[in-house]
Amino acid sequence: MNSTEKMTKKVNYKEKVLDSFTGTDILYTNNKIAQFLYDHLDQYGDKKEDILRAVNYAFKKHEMKGGFIVLGLDDDEIIGVVVINETGMSGYIPENILVYIAVNSDYRGQGIGKRLMETALRRAKGAVALHVEPDNPAKFLYEKMGFTNKYLEMRYQKK
Repeated sequence: MNSTEKMTKKVNYKEKVLDSFTGTDILYTNNKIAQFLYDHLDQYGDKKEDILRAVNYAFKKHEMKGGFIVLGLDDDEIIGVVVINETGMSGYIPENILVYIAVNSDYRGQGIGKRLMETALRRAKGAVALHVEPDNPAKFLYEKMGFTNKYLEMRYQKK
C-alpha cells in the first residue's frame, strides 16, 4: 500500500499512555518506541541511543525523575509517539519537557499529532517546555496549542 492509499484508509485510532507504573508490554518495548522515533523524526531526530535514554527516563530507569509516553495506534501499529520527561523542577524551569513527538509520515495531515499533543498536555502536571528548530513545520502546531517562544536557548558544550 502506498502512502496515498494509507492516508485515505480509515484509521482505527486509539491512544495508550505508558509510564513507570504501566511500563511497556511485549507490543511496545522501549527499543520499539525508540526505533519508531528514530525512523519518523526525519531530519529533526537524534541518535537512537539518545532517544532510548529519553524513553528510559520516562519509565524511571536509573533513578531518574520519570515522565510518560503517549502512543497513537492504528489497531496495534504505532503511528505516533510523544515522550514527556519530568524535570523535577517548578517555576524557574518547567515541570516537564516534551522531548519527542513524531507521527508516521503515512499518517500525517490527519490531526494525529494534535491529538497526541492534547493528550500529553492534559496528562502533564505543570508547565511543558519543548525545543523546536525554526524551520520545523510542527512549530505552527505548537503555537496553535499555546506554546510561546519566551527565551532563546543557548548551550555550552564542554570539549
